[in-house]
Amino acid sequence: MGDLVQFTQSGNIGVITINNPPVNALSPGVPEGIAESIDQLQNDDRLKAAVLIGGGSTFIAGADIKELAKMASGKPRGAGLLPLLSRIEDCRKPVVAAIHGTALGGGMEIAMACHYRVAVRSAKIGQPEVKLGIIPGAAATQRLPRLAGIAKAVEMCSEGNPVAAQEALELGIVDKLIDGDLFTGAMAFAQEIAFKAAPKTRQRHDKLGAPDQNAPIFATARENARKKHRGQMAPLAAIDAVEAATRLPFDDGCQVEQKLFAECLVSLQAKALMHVFFAEREVARIPDIPKDMPPTPIKTAGVVGAGTMGGGISMVLANAGIPVLVKEADQAALDRGIASIQKNYANSVKRGRFTGQFMEERLKLIQPTLSLDGFANVDLVIEAVFEGMALKKAVFAQLDKICRPGAILASNTSTLNIDEIASATQRAHFVIGTHFFSPANVMRLLEIVR
Repeated sequence: MGDLVQFTQSGNIGVITINNPPVNALSPGVPEGIAESIDQLQNDDRLKAAVLIGGGSTFIAGADIKELAKMASGKPRGAGLLPLLSRIEDCRKPVVAAIHGTALGGGMEIAMACHYRVAVRSAKIGQPEVKLGIIPGAAATQRLPRLAGIAKAVEMCSEGNPVAAQEALELGIVDKLIDGDLFTGAMAFAQEIAFKAAPKTRQRHDKLGAPDQNAPIFATARENARKKHRGQMAPLAAIDAVEAATRLPFDDGCQVEQKLFAECLVSLQAKALMHVFFAEREVARIPDIPKDMPPTPIKTAGVVGAGTMGGGISMVLANAGIPVLVKEADQAALDRGIASIQKNYANSVKRGRFTGQFMEERLKLIQPTLSLDGFANVDLVIEAVFEGMALKKAVFAQLDKICRPGAILASNTSTLNIDEIASATQRAHFVIGTHFFSPANVMRLLEIVR
């Protein structure tokens, strides 16, 4: 079992703890350790139930993406998680998944194979595989509709967005929310159900619905997927797999899921999206910056210029939850900029990218202004005015006088020399280039010029 999974006991309750930091990914050795723990639970007559919990800050944040990438490049797949999930579900003694942090992908699939699930209120649960160009590969498309119903299972598997613990409780994915210490609450819950039957999710049919009920759900989901994810195969494959849960016995549905998973896994789309996944994380590792250097917190920001780029940059900041002041030279330009921001958000809501609530919350974070006075206490200012050196130097000279010491002054210039812009200030070492790509609120790429 090694150090990745520990099996202990407290009274008549077994405790299976996963310790594979930082996110308890299902790296080689973790599934095997869980399987051994289940065997120990089965074989120890003193134990009546078990709690499966993640050490550190999370439950199980999913598969090891490096292993998925290897399989996408031709490495033999092996049996995957399905045998482990069957072993958990077939255990005669109830197993309780205790969820904090995130239960994503294979982590959620393991939780759904457990007989009960409890979670803290801050936990998030989901199947994000489509964001990597694949679909769930360990029966999520078969168990999730049995727990949460067809519509929500289709949404979660084809969109890849997690749900909060409260919603998971309302859907039936989670059985109880724990206030206070998760381990204490999970152990108390395990005692409550220790002598009860161990229910198997795969045997449930009460939420699978009738064909006439399900047909419009699948039709709408496919139409939305074709519009929102044009040309992508994984969202449609996920919908097909969930539909199989409504038409076939559990094991046959799993075979359909496995076939679709395998087709997606070797696709060029999956390889490209996995490359993007690793590339986005690699850019955060800057060779000459020590790993233990703490990041500078950005709690408030300002943007100078409310044109196409300034408006998009303001949205990026607001989407990250950062209050932002947006400054323009005159009221007419400011009104046009704010109207454009509102239109962009409305279009995103219409396409299903954001909810109306998300839009309203983000718009409240964006405050228009005609003065730089409010910039005195911001942590970051991004200049997005006309591409002219004289104008930019004048703006930076003003900002240098107004902004607090230590505030970062950034220019969105794509061509002008950052050192020359910085020369207009007395804080050259706090001046950088932040080259956003248009449209800034859509393109997930930022060039930092030092």
